[in-house]
Amino acid sequence: MAQAEAALVRHYRRLARLAYLALPADRDRHSRVLAAHAAVQRALPSRWTRPGEPAGPDEDPVYDALRQRVLRAALHPLPAHRLLTPRVWGLRLFTPHGGEEDAALDRALAALNAPARAAFALLAVEELAPERAADVLRRAGVERPDEAVEAASGLFLGTELPAFDPCAVRVQPTDLLRRRRILTAVVAVAVLGLVTSTLLGASGGAAPAARPPAAPPGGTATDPARLVRVAADQWQHTAEPGFPAWPARGDRRDDTALLGRALAAWAQPGPQTRAEAGVDTTPPSAPPRLLFAGTVDGTAVVVLHDEQRLARYTDGRGGGLDLARADDSDVTTAGAVVLRRQGTAARYLLAPWVDTAETRRIDQPDAPAQPLDHPDGITAAAPTGALADCQGATVLQLHSSPAIAEKQTFLLADLGGLVPAHLTYTPPPDRTQPAREPREATGPDALQAWARGGCAVPDGTPGVKQLDLWAFAVQPLPQNAGTAAWMCLRADRWNGDGSAATAVLLPTARGPQRTGGGPGRACSRSEQDTVGTTWWRSPQGTDFLLAAGSRRVTRLTVKAPDWSADRPAPDHTLAVERPARATVQVEAVLDNGTRISPPH
Repeated sequence: MAQAEAALVRHYRRLARLAYLALPADRDRHSRVLAAHAAVQRALPSRWTRPGEPAGPDEDPVYDALRQRVLRAALHPLPAHRLLTPRVWGLRLFTPHGGEEDAALDRALAALNAPARAAFALLAVEELAPERAADVLRRAGVERPDEAVEAASGLFLGTELPAFDPCAVRVQPTDLLRRRRILTAVVAVAVLGLVTSTLLGASGGAAPAARPPAAPPGGTATDPARLVRVAADQWQHTAEPGFPAWPARGDRRDDTALLGRALAAWAQPGPQTRAEAGVDTTPPSAPPRLLFAGTVDGTAVVVLHDEQRLARYTDGRGGGLDLARADDSDVTTAGAVVLRRQGTAARYLLAPWVDTAETRRIDQPDAPAQPLDHPDGITAAAPTGALADCQGATVLQLHSSPAIAEKQTFLLADLGGLVPAHLTYTPPPDRTQPAREPREATGPDALQAWARGGCAVPDGTPGVKQLDLWAFAVQPLPQNAGTAAWMCLRADRWNGDGSAATAVLLPTARGPQRTGGGPGRACSRSEQDTVGTTWWRSPQGTDFLLAAGSRRVTRLTVKAPDWSADRPAPDHTLAVERPARATVQVEAVLDNGTRISPPH
């Protein structure tokens, strides 16, 4: 027995992780943590018998026997009412969130049965070979261990798995404020009763029957009654319409039970909480704003906003909470929210200032936009597609109400997150005019540019707020081979980060050719000078080095180990013929003498 106790203490964490992974995935994380610890603590029997042969010659037979007992308990858990688990009052236990890989793994594990989850635990945590894992499962009572191992072997077999460690937990109070209010109310009633009985006793009167104390008032950020709701016409009376001006919409906006579940999901993040990169998952500090609560394709959906983040709660099995940054929004960036996604189609909730909605293929600039029905602001299912795959994504084309001063028409592209990205266009430079500002990408030139170069965007992931395509130079090609269009595409995220990529469109190319880029402020209002370079072979077979700069570039210099070229660039471009390609350095000189290099 002493050997078993020592092995249990020494390997407690490994055993708890095995139990946690094998336990039913439909339990909340608090219950799974407690059940995992209970399974390990019950693994030590009252009478210890000599263990049998272990799964491998190099394994401790005592540990192997304990592992068998833990797996049996996790594979066949007792009902909650019969399970003697550790008790934690007033607190909830959560395993760490981990990263996006852990969230994806958690969803994959939820789709497996208990033997397959146990097989994954043996492969990932114990690092057993598939044959040895199958043997462990067989001795634990699994009827088809080979099938379980095969089902689990396709998952990511990492050994860190921070989101699946029940011994490294976060602790969060659940009903602290409610319990304090109740205690305060009880004390107040008790004092009032004592005072009343004392006064009545002194006056000789009889006390009336005691009334039950009134329910404590709400006031926390998780109370459905405290949700913020704005007037339906609020957006018409604000100077800067954005998400804070959205009214509450949907056929279930008064469903207190549904709203309570949505707020609870936000207050207690769990495995079903999915946050876009860099988004804080902590609960709101004040009652959030209700934007929508309704049924979409048979599923209840709630959308909330807490000034900085959007939260979309999807009810039922397979649902959960999705979080995204959404602060400092405006008429365009707050134009739509993805309510529900099914395959390659999505349904959107449009801003209250959107009068008409259409869809258009980004790769078909001359094709007319197609009307998109949106009764009560909810669109019909619209096709999407990845903007960066050059296969022709479908974007939203929205027209704002005449009540909006600009009466804008703008494009939004779904990038897989909650909020579509706003597409803009900056036309080629005019040296006689000041630098141009980004404009809506709805004109013929903008649509043509996005159709040809849009898939060179530097960032097409959820969390991008705006994508701009800047045509910074047009270059006549040597040997009368046509023209090359140079562009810089910029992605700005909701959290303030950004990245840029330069690209060139050549006459015979099917798509854009990326020439450089990276994170930073290039091609933004803060850094409006850029230069790009690429090798190009003419139809006659001659190799050229092409270079192009933005409007303030006056000179281009090319240096290589055995040759160089340094010449003025009146049209901001340069083409240098060379018989063989070599490693070169390109430098541009601005009109104020500043030197810049192409981004890498």
